[in-house]
Amino acid sequence: MAAQSESAAGRARKGAETGHASAGHGSEIVLEAKDIGKTFGERQVLERIAFQVKRGEWLGILGPNGSGKSTLLHILSGVEMPTAGQALLAGKPLAAYSRKELARFVAVLSQDALPPLGFTVREIIEMGRYPYQNWFGDETGESGGLVERIIERLKLGPLSDRTVNKLSGGERQRVALGKVMAQEPRLLLLDEPTTFLDIGYQLEMMELIRTWQQEGGLTVVSVLHDLNLAAQFCDRLMLVSRGRIAGMGAPHDVIEARLLSEVYGTEPHVLPHPGSGVPQILLGKGKRS
Repeated sequence: MAAQSESAAGRARKGAETGHASAGHGSEIVLEAKDIGKTFGERQVLERIAFQVKRGEWLGILGPNGSGKSTLLHILSGVEMPTAGQALLAGKPLAAYSRKELARFVAVLSQDALPPLGFTVREIIEMGRYPYQNWFGDETGESGGLVERIIERLKLGPLSDRTVNKLSGGERQRVALGKVMAQEPRLLLLDEPTTFLDIGYQLEMMELIRTWQQEGGLTVVSVLHDLNLAAQFCDRLMLVSRGRIAGMGAPHDVIEARLLSEVYGTEPHVLPHPGSGVPQILLGKGKRS
Protein backbone atom coordinates (compact mmCIF):
# COMPACT_ATOMS: atom_id res chain seq x y z
CA MET A 1 0.00 0.00 0.00
CA ALA A 2 2.81 2.45 0.77
CA ALA A 3 4.38 1.75 -2.62
CA GLN A 4 1.03 2.37 -4.30
CA SER A 5 0.56 5.68 -2.45
CA GLU A 6 4.03 6.80 -3.45
CA SER A 7 3.30 5.93 -7.07
CA ALA A 8 0.05 7.90 -6.97
CA ALA A 9 1.79 10.91 -5.44
CA GLY A 10 4.43 10.72 -8.15
CA ARG A 11 1.77 10.75 -10.84
CA ALA A 12 0.07 13.69 -9.14
CA ARG A 13 3.28 15.74 -9.05
CA LYS A 14 4.10 14.94 -12.64
CA GLY A 15 0.62 15.84 -13.86
CA ALA A 16 0.49 19.10 -11.94
CA GLU A 17 3.95 20.19 -13.05
CA THR A 18 3.71 19.35 -16.75
CA GLY A 19 0.07 20.20 -17.33
CA HIS A 20 -0.47 17.21 -19.67
CA ALA A 21 -2.60 19.42 -21.93
CA SER A 22 -3.97 17.71 -24.99
CA ALA A 23 -2.73 18.57 -28.44
CA GLY A 24 -4.35 21.70 -29.84
CA HIS A 25 -4.72 23.55 -26.53
CA GLY A 26 -3.05 26.92 -26.22
CA SER A 27 -0.26 27.68 -23.80
CA GLU A 28 -2.28 30.35 -21.98
CA ILE A 29 -2.89 29.30 -18.37
CA VAL A 30 -6.49 30.22 -17.54
CA LEU A 31 -6.67 28.73 -14.04
CA GLU A 32 -3.99 27.88 -11.50
CA ALA A 33 -4.31 26.39 -8.04
CA LYS A 34 -1.25 27.19 -5.92
CA ASP A 35 -0.92 24.90 -2.90
CA ILE A 36 -4.55 25.36 -1.88
CA GLY A 37 -5.48 24.20 1.60
CA LYS A 38 -8.77 24.38 3.48
CA THR A 39 -9.68 23.58 7.06
CA PHE A 40 -13.02 23.69 8.84
CA GLY A 41 -12.24 23.96 12.52
CA GLU A 42 -9.63 21.25 13.14
CA ARG A 43 -10.65 19.20 10.10
CA GLN A 44 -8.29 19.41 7.11
CA VAL A 45 -10.45 19.20 3.96
CA LEU A 46 -7.86 20.12 1.31
CA GLU A 47 -4.07 20.04 1.50
CA ARG A 48 -1.51 21.43 -0.98
CA ILE A 49 -3.70 21.20 -4.09
CA ALA A 50 -1.65 22.47 -7.03
CA PHE A 51 -2.41 22.30 -10.76
CA GLN A 52 -2.81 24.41 -13.89
CA VAL A 53 -5.49 24.39 -16.59
CA LYS A 54 -4.80 25.77 -20.04
CA ARG A 55 -7.15 27.54 -22.42
CA GLY A 56 -9.51 25.16 -24.20
CA GLU A 57 -8.80 22.24 -21.86
CA TRP A 58 -11.37 20.14 -19.97
CA LEU A 59 -10.20 18.95 -16.56
CA GLY A 60 -12.34 16.47 -14.64
CA ILE A 61 -12.09 16.25 -10.85
CA LEU A 62 -12.93 12.84 -9.42
CA GLY A 63 -12.97 11.33 -5.95
CA PRO A 64 -15.10 9.61 -3.31
CA ASN A 65 -17.74 11.43 -1.30
CA GLY A 66 -16.15 13.73 1.25
CA SER A 67 -12.81 13.93 -0.55
CA GLY A 68 -12.98 17.74 -0.94
CA LYS A 69 -14.02 18.02 -4.62
CA SER A 70 -16.92 20.44 -4.19
CA THR A 71 -15.02 22.50 -1.62
CA LEU A 72 -12.21 22.90 -4.14
CA LEU A 73 -14.68 24.03 -6.81
CA HIS A 74 -16.16 26.57 -4.40
CA ILE A 75 -12.67 27.98 -3.82
CA LEU A 76 -11.97 28.13 -7.57
CA SER A 77 -15.22 30.06 -8.11
CA GLY A 78 -14.62 32.51 -5.27
CA VAL A 79 -17.49 31.27 -3.08
CA GLU A 80 -15.08 29.93 -0.43
CA MET A 81 -11.75 31.37 0.69
CA PRO A 82 -8.84 28.96 1.07
CA THR A 83 -7.09 28.62 4.41
CA ALA A 84 -3.75 28.34 2.58
CA GLY A 85 -2.58 29.03 -0.96
CA GLN A 86 -4.61 30.76 -3.64
CA ALA A 87 -6.41 30.38 -6.95
CA LEU A 88 -5.34 32.50 -9.92
CA LEU A 89 -7.39 33.41 -13.00
CA ALA A 90 -5.18 34.44 -15.91
CA GLY A 91 -2.38 35.01 -13.40
CA LYS A 92 -4.41 37.25 -11.05
CA PRO A 93 -5.85 36.31 -7.64
CA LEU A 94 -9.63 36.00 -7.56
CA ALA A 95 -9.77 38.86 -5.05
CA ALA A 96 -8.33 41.20 -7.72
CA TYR A 97 -11.52 40.88 -9.79
CA SER A 98 -14.69 42.84 -9.14
CA ARG A 99 -17.92 40.86 -8.86
CA LYS A 100 -18.93 41.62 -12.44
CA GLU A 101 -15.43 41.03 -13.80
CA LEU A 102 -15.44 37.62 -12.15
CA ALA A 103 -18.88 36.85 -13.60
CA ARG A 104 -17.58 37.68 -17.09
CA PHE A 105 -14.65 35.32 -16.58
CA VAL A 106 -16.22 32.38 -14.71
CA ALA A 107 -19.61 30.70 -14.86
CA VAL A 108 -20.77 27.90 -12.56
CA LEU A 109 -23.26 25.15 -13.40
CA SER A 110 -24.28 22.93 -10.50
CA GLN A 111 -26.31 19.74 -10.19
CA ASP A 112 -29.54 21.59 -9.37
CA ALA A 113 -28.81 24.95 -10.92
CA LEU A 114 -32.43 26.05 -11.32
CA PRO A 115 -34.98 25.54 -8.58
CA PRO A 116 -38.56 25.41 -9.93
CA LEU A 117 -39.17 29.18 -10.01
CA GLY A 118 -41.87 31.17 -11.76
CA PHE A 119 -39.58 32.76 -14.38
CA THR A 120 -39.86 31.82 -18.04
CA VAL A 121 -37.10 30.03 -19.95
CA ARG A 122 -36.29 33.21 -21.86
CA GLU A 123 -36.11 35.29 -18.67
CA ILE A 124 -33.75 32.80 -17.03
CA ILE A 125 -31.37 32.82 -20.00
CA GLU A 126 -31.48 36.63 -20.13
CA MET A 127 -30.33 36.67 -16.49
CA GLY A 128 -26.98 35.38 -17.74
CA ARG A 129 -26.38 38.81 -19.27
CA TYR A 130 -26.19 40.39 -15.79
CA PRO A 131 -22.38 40.94 -15.93
CA TYR A 132 -22.83 43.13 -19.02
CA GLN A 133 -25.67 45.29 -17.69
CA ASN A 134 -25.55 48.70 -16.01
CA TRP A 135 -27.45 49.79 -12.90
CA PHE A 136 -30.63 50.24 -14.99
CA GLY A 137 -30.46 46.71 -16.38
CA ASP A 138 -29.46 47.88 -19.86
CA GLU A 139 -26.72 46.15 -21.88
CA THR A 140 -23.45 48.09 -21.88
CA GLY A 141 -22.33 46.21 -25.01
CA GLU A 142 -23.99 44.61 -28.01
CA SER A 143 -25.12 41.01 -27.50
CA GLY A 144 -26.29 40.75 -31.11
CA GLY A 145 -29.23 38.41 -30.52
CA LEU A 146 -27.16 36.06 -28.38
CA VAL A 147 -30.10 34.93 -26.25
CA GLU A 148 -32.11 33.99 -29.34
CA ARG A 149 -29.20 32.00 -30.76
CA ILE A 150 -28.79 30.12 -27.47
CA ILE A 151 -32.51 29.29 -27.35
CA GLU A 152 -32.34 27.99 -30.90
CA ARG A 153 -29.14 26.02 -30.33
CA LEU A 154 -30.44 24.31 -27.20
CA LYS A 155 -33.79 23.60 -28.92
CA LEU A 156 -35.65 25.58 -26.29
CA GLY A 157 -37.85 27.56 -28.71
CA PRO A 158 -41.08 25.67 -27.93
CA LEU A 159 -40.39 26.13 -24.20
CA SER A 160 -39.17 29.74 -24.26
CA ASP A 161 -42.34 31.26 -22.76
CA ARG A 162 -42.98 28.40 -20.34
CA THR A 163 -42.14 28.89 -16.66
CA VAL A 164 -39.30 26.82 -15.23
CA ASN A 165 -41.53 25.15 -12.65
CA LYS A 166 -43.36 23.40 -15.51
CA LEU A 167 -40.21 21.80 -16.97
CA SER A 168 -38.67 18.40 -16.38
CA GLY A 169 -35.32 18.09 -14.63
CA GLY A 170 -33.49 17.56 -17.92
CA GLU A 171 -35.19 20.58 -19.50
CA ARG A 172 -34.35 22.76 -16.48
CA GLN A 173 -30.70 21.75 -16.69
CA ARG A 174 -30.66 22.69 -20.38
CA VAL A 175 -32.05 26.12 -19.45
CA ALA A 176 -29.37 26.44 -16.77
CA LEU A 177 -26.75 25.70 -19.42
CA GLY A 178 -28.29 28.40 -21.61
CA LYS A 179 -27.99 30.90 -18.76
CA VAL A 180 -24.26 30.26 -18.28
CA MET A 181 -23.74 30.33 -22.06
CA ALA A 182 -25.26 33.83 -22.05
CA GLN A 183 -22.56 34.89 -19.59
CA GLU A 184 -19.95 34.22 -22.32
CA PRO A 185 -17.36 33.07 -19.75
CA ARG A 186 -13.79 32.03 -20.42
CA LEU A 187 -13.97 29.35 -17.72
CA LEU A 188 -16.89 27.05 -16.95
CA LEU A 189 -17.01 25.26 -13.59
CA LEU A 190 -19.34 22.26 -13.39
CA ASP A 191 -20.39 20.78 -10.05
CA GLU A 192 -21.84 17.35 -10.83
CA PRO A 193 -24.20 18.75 -13.51
CA THR A 194 -25.55 15.34 -14.58
CA THR A 195 -26.28 13.83 -11.14
CA PHE A 196 -30.09 13.86 -11.34
CA LEU A 197 -30.37 13.21 -15.09
CA ASP A 198 -31.09 9.95 -16.88
CA ILE A 199 -28.42 8.62 -19.24
CA GLY A 200 -29.94 10.26 -22.32
CA TYR A 201 -29.93 13.71 -20.76
CA GLN A 202 -26.47 13.08 -19.27
CA LEU A 203 -24.97 12.47 -22.70
CA GLU A 204 -26.90 15.37 -24.23
CA MET A 205 -25.62 17.76 -21.57
CA MET A 206 -22.00 16.62 -21.90
CA GLU A 207 -22.13 16.77 -25.71
CA LEU A 208 -23.52 20.32 -25.62
CA ILE A 209 -20.74 21.42 -23.29
CA ARG A 210 -18.06 19.72 -25.40
CA THR A 211 -19.32 21.41 -28.57
CA TRP A 212 -19.26 24.80 -26.81
CA GLN A 213 -15.76 24.06 -25.50
CA GLN A 214 -14.37 23.06 -28.89
CA GLU A 215 -15.99 25.83 -30.91
CA GLY A 216 -15.33 28.69 -28.50
CA GLY A 217 -12.03 27.72 -26.87
CA LEU A 218 -13.85 27.41 -23.55
CA THR A 219 -11.93 26.07 -20.56
CA VAL A 220 -13.89 23.60 -18.43
CA VAL A 221 -13.29 22.23 -14.94
CA SER A 222 -15.88 19.72 -13.77
CA VAL A 223 -16.53 17.70 -10.64
CA LEU A 224 -17.99 14.37 -11.74
CA HIS A 225 -19.02 11.19 -9.94
CA ASP A 226 -19.38 9.14 -13.11
CA LEU A 227 -15.87 7.96 -13.99
CA ASN A 228 -16.94 6.60 -17.37
CA LEU A 229 -18.45 9.92 -18.46
CA ALA A 230 -15.35 11.74 -17.20
CA ALA A 231 -13.03 9.49 -19.22
CA GLN A 232 -15.12 10.01 -22.35
CA PHE A 233 -15.28 13.81 -22.24
CA CYS A 234 -12.34 15.17 -20.23
CA ASP A 235 -8.83 15.80 -21.58
CA ARG A 236 -7.27 15.27 -18.16
CA LEU A 237 -8.48 13.83 -14.89
CA MET A 238 -7.52 14.68 -11.32
CA LEU A 239 -8.32 12.12 -8.64
CA VAL A 240 -8.72 13.56 -5.14
CA SER A 241 -8.58 11.40 -2.02
CA ARG A 242 -8.75 12.66 1.57
CA GLY A 243 -8.10 16.21 0.46
CA ARG A 244 -4.99 15.45 -1.59
CA ILE A 245 -4.27 14.76 -5.25
CA ALA A 246 -3.94 10.98 -5.58
CA GLY A 247 -3.48 10.90 -9.35
CA MET A 248 -3.45 13.25 -12.31
CA GLY A 249 -3.04 12.88 -16.05
CA ALA A 250 -4.76 11.64 -19.19
CA PRO A 251 -7.75 9.32 -18.63
CA HIS A 252 -5.69 6.16 -19.22
CA ASP A 253 -3.25 7.29 -16.48
CA VAL A 254 -5.97 7.82 -13.87
CA ILE A 255 -8.66 5.27 -14.75
CA GLU A 256 -6.32 2.51 -13.64
CA ALA A 257 -7.46 -0.48 -11.58
CA ARG A 258 -4.84 -0.34 -8.84
CA LEU A 259 -5.22 3.40 -8.22
CA LEU A 260 -9.04 3.24 -8.23
CA SER A 261 -8.95 0.28 -5.86
CA GLU A 262 -6.74 2.24 -3.48
CA VAL A 263 -8.96 5.34 -3.53
CA TYR A 264 -12.49 3.90 -3.80
CA GLY A 265 -12.08 0.64 -1.91
CA THR A 266 -13.41 -1.51 -4.74
CA GLU A 267 -11.92 -3.82 -7.34
CA PRO A 268 -12.86 -2.39 -10.75
CA HIS A 269 -12.29 -3.96 -14.13
CA VAL A 270 -10.91 -1.41 -16.62
CA LEU A 271 -11.69 -2.00 -20.29
CA PRO A 272 -11.27 0.14 -23.42
CA HIS A 273 -14.43 1.72 -24.81
CA PRO A 274 -15.32 -0.17 -28.02
CA GLY A 275 -15.83 3.06 -29.95
CA SER A 276 -13.22 5.49 -28.64
CA GLY A 277 -10.73 3.31 -26.79
CA VAL A 278 -10.87 5.46 -23.64
CA PRO A 279 -10.82 3.47 -20.39
CA GLN A 280 -14.16 2.46 -18.90
CA ILE A 281 -14.84 0.62 -15.67
CA LEU A 282 -17.01 -2.31 -14.68
CA LEU A 283 -17.54 -2.61 -10.96
CA GLY A 284 -16.11 -5.67 -9.28
CA LYS A 285 -16.15 -6.78 -5.68
CA GLY A 286 -16.18 -4.10 -2.99
CA LYS A 287 -13.32 -4.29 -0.48
CA ARG A 288 -15.11 -2.27 2.18
CA SER A 289 -17.98 -4.72 2.67
